[in-house]
Amino acid sequence: MAAPVCYKLHNQNLWLSATRVLFWEEAQTLIASDLHLGKTGHFRKSGIAVPQAVYKEDLQRLVQALQHFQPKQLVVVGDFFHSHANKELDLFSKWRSNFGSLEITLVKGNHDILQADWYTANQISVIEELQQSPFRFLHDPAASTTTQDYVLSGHIHPGIRVGGLGKQSMRLPCFYFGKQQGILPAFSGFTGLATIEPNNGDAVFAIVKNTIVAF
Repeated sequence: MAAPVCYKLHNQNLWLSATRVLFWEEAQTLIASDLHLGKTGHFRKSGIAVPQAVYKEDLQRLVQALQHFQPKQLVVVGDFFHSHANKELDLFSKWRSNFGSLEITLVKGNHDILQADWYTANQISVIEELQQSPFRFLHDPAASTTTQDYVLSGHIHPGIRVGGLGKQSMRLPCFYFGKQQGILPAFSGFTGLATIEPNNGDAVFAIVKNTIVAF
């Protein structure tokens, strides 16, 4: 795994990783958003031939991040799972058994609609929001109101457009930090991107293959 990049925010060290996670050093917490686990399985049920390798690659990338940072807890800022249970979530349950001592907290997203007993069986705490000063964790950045804590969220799958020669351009997943809130990239490799337009003073870190690049 490529070396993460440290971004200091409110006197805290946030380590940004090309695996699409953020490690909050002081709280020993790994933070991710929009994993959408099980999404490829739902596409296959609908007759769309999405390979299961996409799902397995996402889980392996999460393992790499956990092994590298050795966090005490994992906080998922919404859309941990894509929809109703399918066979891919059975694979997740087996994966979870290998990390039984890891505390997992899910800040509920709009796609997190599994039955409560499924989360309980897999040792996942589900809450509407998490406040851990100096941060407040929400899924949807539009749901944030005036608060003393800096908001960290997901939901929109932020991307930054990068221009090249001959009017060529491409969009890259990114970490975005504005004045009052930050938005994490979608962890899943099977999601679209919403182009953001940074304001002066905002910080944007694009994920370019296996590296983090500041813009």
